[in-house]
Amino acid sequence: MTRTTQHNRPAPPTSGNPQRGVTATAFAVLRRHRRALAGATVRLVGLSGLAGLLTTATIFALSWPLFTRMRNQRIWYHHVEDPYLHDHTDLALVALCTLPLFLLLLGTGSAALQSACSRAVTAGTQVLSEEERLRAPVRTRLRPVLAVYTLRGLVVWPLPLLVGAVANSLTGLHLDTDEQLLERGSWPHTLVAASPVVAAFAAVLLRLALALAPAAAAEGLGARAALRRSWSLTWTRAGGARVLALALPLAALTAGVLRLAVQLALPLRPLVRTLLEQATGNFFAAYYAGILAPVAVGILVTAALPLPLTYTAFAVLHDHLRSPRTPPRRAGDTADSTA
Repeated sequence: MTRTTQHNRPAPPTSGNPQRGVTATAFAVLRRHRRALAGATVRLVGLSGLAGLLTTATIFALSWPLFTRMRNQRIWYHHVEDPYLHDHTDLALVALCTLPLFLLLLGTGSAALQSACSRAVTAGTQVLSEEERLRAPVRTRLRPVLAVYTLRGLVVWPLPLLVGAVANSLTGLHLDTDEQLLERGSWPHTLVAASPVVAAFAAVLLRLALALAPAAAAEGLGARAALRRSWSLTWTRAGGARVLALALPLAALTAGVLRLAVQLALPLRPLVRTLLEQATGNFFAAYYAGILAPVAVGILVTAALPLPLTYTAFAVLHDHLRSPRTPPRRAGDTADSTA
């Protein structure tokens, strides 16, 4: 009788009481480790904001000849009393070329914050002091999480981007001629025009199926092993429903905080524009810096408020889904999964 009772007892999750739900466990973790997580969040958001500011200032400095040419053209057109509409093509090219730098910056900060939240979730089972638990090696866990972000992005996003580019080349407004391949109003034209929406929907589903991979990588798994574990845990009746039920409100919360923070930071736009124009005498550099200022504030506020909750909740969900199915990870599993 005793053996049967112990055999049927589920393995306790590493986050604590197995009877608690994901939301209750996540808030319990945040409350228990509030000082450590708050300190880590402040440090990471502050360092990321400083790095982003320095990167943006460097890009503006390198692009200064472009802003100078735009200013000179504006002065000339004003002198000859003609309207001047500056071309955004060069600025769009600069933004496209520098986008990988900002993606790397955002990915590194997100991976570090995800690692800190995952350490807080798994700290309950390690036989260490509180200080040693929360001072676990960050670098060893940061690399697999960054690798998961990179590999997941390469898996999820090329399809909708490729489909969107092909659909635009076949149905774009510039092809409104008698010799175009797809006639407007025909069913092939309608199908091709709707294909980016279908591809984006498939990408969102694939992204949800891999949502638990960073939490698995923070435990020490390699990138491919973490993606496989997330896929196996999500593509079940219980796993998929729980991931969707957790992702929808957290996505709405994150989008709402971002929107609210940007709106509240809009008074920075004329302030930054005025100060920078007075300091440099270049209207266009000040104009675009004013546009970016509220967006940067919104991103930093979003990273500081809803993201720790999101990362902790997904780490707890990964822990709950994994615990009944996966035996506790031994010390040698990290090297095997990485290989």
